[in-house]
Amino acid sequence: MGRRPNGASSIYQGGDGNWHGRVTVGVKDDGTPDRRHIQRKTEAEVIRAVRELEKQRDAGKVRKAGQRWTVAKWLTHWVENIAVNAVRENTISGYRVAVNRHLVPGIGAHRLERLQPEHLERLYTKMQANGSSAGTAHQVHRTVRTALNEAVRRGHITSNPATLVKAPRLSEMEVEPYTVKEVGRLLAEAGQRRNSARWAIALALGLRQGEALGLKWSDIDLETGTLVVRRARLRPRWRHGCDGKCGRKMGGHCPARIALRTETADTKSRAGRRAIGLPGQIVSLLRKHQEIQNGERETAGQLWREGGWVFTTPTGEPLNPRTDYTEWKRLLKAAGIRDGRLHDARHTAATVLLILGVAERAVMGIMGWSNTAMAVRYQHLTAKVRTDIAKQVDGLLWRPDDLGDDGQGGALVPVT
Repeated sequence: MGRRPNGASSIYQGGDGNWHGRVTVGVKDDGTPDRRHIQRKTEAEVIRAVRELEKQRDAGKVRKAGQRWTVAKWLTHWVENIAVNAVRENTISGYRVAVNRHLVPGIGAHRLERLQPEHLERLYTKMQANGSSAGTAHQVHRTVRTALNEAVRRGHITSNPATLVKAPRLSEMEVEPYTVKEVGRLLAEAGQRRNSARWAIALALGLRQGEALGLKWSDIDLETGTLVVRRARLRPRWRHGCDGKCGRKMGGHCPARIALRTETADTKSRAGRRAIGLPGQIVSLLRKHQEIQNGERETAGQLWREGGWVFTTPTGEPLNPRTDYTEWKRLLKAAGIRDGRLHDARHTAATVLLILGVAERAVMGIMGWSNTAMAVRYQHLTAKVRTDIAKQVDGLLWRPDDLGDDGQGGALVPVT
C-alpha cells in the first residue's frame, strides 16, 4: 500500500484497545494543521465518526479551533471590540442595553456552540412576562442575531440559532398624520415662540429631530433657497468630572461634567445626506429667525457660545433633544392639537407630499430614504385622499347616463 497523502484522515487501534481517528479540518491561527481527534470503542463507530467530520469539514461547518466561548464572553467581546467600530453611537448604545441588561443575565452561561433556538424563545417570553414590551424583546432578538452572525463568519459556531427563532410579534402602530388645518394651527402657535422655524422645517420638510437640531447656518443658502442635511445632533451623555464630590446624582448636572459622546454624527445613511429646496415661507421664517438670533447674541455678550447652530438656547448652545421634545409637547397642547410623537411631524410631511402628487423618487430624496419600502411606511391615506379616491372610483364605474329609470340605481360599467 502506498503512502497516504499529507492531511488525509487516519484510523487506527491504539494501545488502550480503543479505535482512534485523526481528521485534518483546516489550519490553526499559528499556521499548523488543525487535526481533530476522535475516539470510539469499535472500528465501525470511528469510521462513521470520521466520515461525518469530513462531511462537516467539506461543507464548512466545523467550529474553529481555539477558545471556547460562552454566550456572555462572546456578546461582551462583540459589542465592545467589533460592533463598536462599525456602527453609529446610538446603535451601539442600544446593543449594550440588549447585551448587558437582557442577554447576558438571561442566557450568558450557555456555551456558544450549544445555544439553541429554544433558549432564546424562552428568554423573550420571560422578558415580556416580566414587563418588557414586544418592541424591547424584538430589539434583543435583532441584537443577538447580529452578534451570532459575526460568530458564524469567524468560525466560532457553524450556524446561527437566532435565525430559526420566531421573533416577538410587533403590532403595527397606526399613525394618523396631522391634517393641513392642524398643521396651520401648529405653525400659528409656533410663530409666537422661540425657534418657530424649527417646527416649520419639521412639518413641511420632514427632517428627523437630530437632523433639524444638527443644522448649522453653513448648511443653509437663503439666497438660492436650499438646505443641505449633513449631520444629526445626538442626545448628550455625561459623566461626573468631580469624582462624585458635587453631590449631584446625574453626571449631566455636575459642574465639572465630562462628555461621553460627540455632539453630532454623520447622517443615518448615504441617502440621508441630501439637499432640499426651501419653500419661500420657510426662507422668510429663517431670515426672521436669523435676525432674532443676532439680537440674542448681542444680549448674551460673553455668555454666548458660538457654534454656528441654527437652533440654539438663548446663549448659543445647541438644543438638547430632550428639551426639544418637551417643547413639541407644549406646542401641541397650546395649539389645542391631539397628542402625538415628534416623529409624527415627519409622517405628516411625507403625507403632504403624497397629497401633492410628488413623484416617489423625489419624495425619497427629500425625506432621505434609501429604499421605496419607507414610502409605504411613512405615507398615509388621509381622509382627504380616501375621499378623492372614492370620488374617482365613483366617476369611473358609475356614469350618469347609466342610472336606472328612477334615477337611483346605477349600472356597473364593465372593465375591459
